[in-house]
Amino acid sequence: MVERQLRRRGIHDERVLAAMEEVPRELFLPESQRRRAYRDGAVRIGEGQTMSQPWIVACMTQLLELDGSETVLEVGTGSGYAAAVLSRLCREVVTIERYESLAVRAEQVIH
Repeated sequence: MVERQLRRRGIHDERVLAAMEEVPRELFLPESQRRRAYRDGAVRIGEGQTMSQPWIVACMTQLLELDGSETVLEVGTGSGYAAAVLSRLCREVVTIERYESLAVRAEQVIH
């Protein structure tokens, strides 16, 4: 995923690439969707929501130009995957989710 979907498409921040490689996407998906974890597209997570495709997560993260000292607010926790990636790159991540079922599942995976 890192080589084919990210690096070849312009993601160059080595810290972002390392974080994306380190965080196992499949753990953040419902069991029924785990085989789709590394596809080049969004994956359904329930409540009409999706986990963004890997390139989108990497691009948004790279654009933040994090140096490790920041506190990042993420609105829309979803699966918790992006928060987990961000947590490798900043001091603290604060994330909120309006769907209780998604918030509970994300918290279980993150902790």
